[in-house]
Amino acid sequence: MPDLPSKTAPATAGPRPAASPPPSTQPSTPPSTAKTEAPRVAVASLVGTTIEYYDFAVYGTASALVLGPAFFPSGNATVSSLAAFLTFAAAFLSRPLGVVLFGTIGDRLGRRKALVASLLLMGVATVGVGLLPTYETAGLLAPVLLVTLRLLQGVSMGGEWGGAVLLAAEHAPPGRRALYASIPQAGPSLGFLLSTAVILPTLNIVGRDGFADWAWRIPFLLSTVLVVIGLWVRTTVSESPVFDATADRATRPRSKAPEPTPESGSRFPLGVLLKRYPRRLLLGTGAAIGGSAVYYLTIVYSISYGPKELGIPQNTMLTAASVGAAAGIAITLPVARLSDRIGRRPVMLAGAVGCVVWAVPMYASLSSRNGLVITGAYTVGLMFLALMFSPVAAFLPELFPARLRYTGASAAFILANTLGGGFAPLVATWLNSNWESPLVLGFYTGTLCLLSLLCLLALPETRDQEFDI
Repeated sequence: MPDLPSKTAPATAGPRPAASPPPSTQPSTPPSTAKTEAPRVAVASLVGTTIEYYDFAVYGTASALVLGPAFFPSGNATVSSLAAFLTFAAAFLSRPLGVVLFGTIGDRLGRRKALVASLLLMGVATVGVGLLPTYETAGLLAPVLLVTLRLLQGVSMGGEWGGAVLLAAEHAPPGRRALYASIPQAGPSLGFLLSTAVILPTLNIVGRDGFADWAWRIPFLLSTVLVVIGLWVRTTVSESPVFDATADRATRPRSKAPEPTPESGSRFPLGVLLKRYPRRLLLGTGAAIGGSAVYYLTIVYSISYGPKELGIPQNTMLTAASVGAAAGIAITLPVARLSDRIGRRPVMLAGAVGCVVWAVPMYASLSSRNGLVITGAYTVGLMFLALMFSPVAAFLPELFPARLRYTGASAAFILANTLGGGFAPLVATWLNSNWESPLVLGFYTGTLCLLSLLCLLALPETRDQEFDI
């Protein structure tokens, strides 16, 4: 099994003349350009991930509120909720297809091309959901179309995260890789906040009945404006200098090119990844799985569970999740900067320990039915989550070489999201149908966070990893 990519560049036979550096062995962006381009790229990546996760959060919130009865009518509320959350999980099942598709595009044709395509696909699918007829109008065709569009959303998400953090990280100046990579990492929470900023006023204006009848379409249709903005932003930034450098080396005349590696010649990056780096892929997936469970159970499932099972007002749950998400965003950049100084693993390990310890108290707060108690518990929990998820944006890409990095980082994160997040609402619904206590959510989440802790202990520190190879 191959070791981690070398931490230093290949040794040379002697000192090179200062006037004749070897071509294309380092990223090609001039230092003066990099200083101005890196922040623009990071912001562009953030805009894109925010829009993509807004689209995803809108569906998750709508699933919790109205989509079950609208598309899966049933005399049993639990059955309707399960069906709606099953379509939520369906998008996670199609994410691996997005990893293969956009990972191949990103590793072979460029990070930016893959990101533009993924955002366009997400926009088309989300607006399509907003235009769908309900079961009452179209019968079985309605849920079939809904699931189809959800699968397309999942394919899009499979290529989004890895490309966004990678484009930002590969533009980052030395010693600030985690800081720049963490900027698009705030996109999921910002997307949720944006979706809440649209859904809450809509609920207050038209009421729950009006929202369930027709106004649930508004957040989906508003995605049109956001996607147009996102596409404009993404098409104005430059390609990754690391990708340009590796692509140049791969196409250089054979007499001048270094000895090819298995990574550089592959037309199917996922195949090379599974053959050469299976252990790193599995451990990277495990390192992110607990955080995915915390995020989706807090941001998606509990918004439905609190009002339906415990009688907590809907606005209370949305406010608690929003305040917690805002607190996580507030510490994302400082946490990333800390990981640039002391390493990825110490910070992520602290977050994993915090999530293991706090998981049960966080969900136990729901039993109080007190908005301030729930908000405080969620805020602490989502801040522990930020300790895990802020550095992971640099940590996962650093585990893989440049020509497999888009596919490798995307595969690890998306598998973690699918296993830890996509099925979390389904598992939680089943658990609470058998054990009527929110404590069971804490035990389930804590177990997955413990798994992340163990995987992190088995992985090496990557802060000093060379990134242009």
